[in-house]
Amino acid sequence: MRLLKRRRRQREPGELDITAFMNLMVVLVPFLLITAVFSRIAVHELTLPGPSAATSEADEARLNLEVVVREQALEVGDRRSGPLRRFEAGADGSFDYEALSGFLAEVKLRHPEVREAMILLEPEIHYQRLVDVMDTLRVARVEQGHAELFPDISIGDAPVRAGGRP
Repeated sequence: MRLLKRRRRQREPGELDITAFMNLMVVLVPFLLITAVFSRIAVHELTLPGPSAATSEADEARLNLEVVVREQALEVGDRRSGPLRRFEAGADGSFDYEALSGFLAEVKLRHPEVREAMILLEPEIHYQRLVDVMDTLRVARVEQGHAELFPDISIGDAPVRAGGRP
């Protein structure tokens, strides 16, 4: 009996070896900090339409650019004056974003003070098409580099066409 008591007393609690855990933290913390910065760069800032307010005469004359993204066409227009131009999809369903960018650059030259644009989408539009239209609305690719077009973008639902189809 005495031997058992002595053995129990002689055992000391073991030390915790946290070297492997500390090595993991030394590598993981800087990695997470670095990737957090890069993920912030890829985020698109969007503005949501605010509550409707009284409009002045200057607001009435100002361009309210909207791009309606449909399955077979992109319709560029002014909310007040109506459609400006329509871009039909090609046989493979893709759009000519260079032609859209050129047209938007012309619109920007006529209305340099306007920074806002609205993208209106049909329900079944693919996300990549939305991103392509957003990129085209934000920046024009010109010979000298890039020019800012309409960086403040809002997103909404496309109006329903006559005949009940969106």
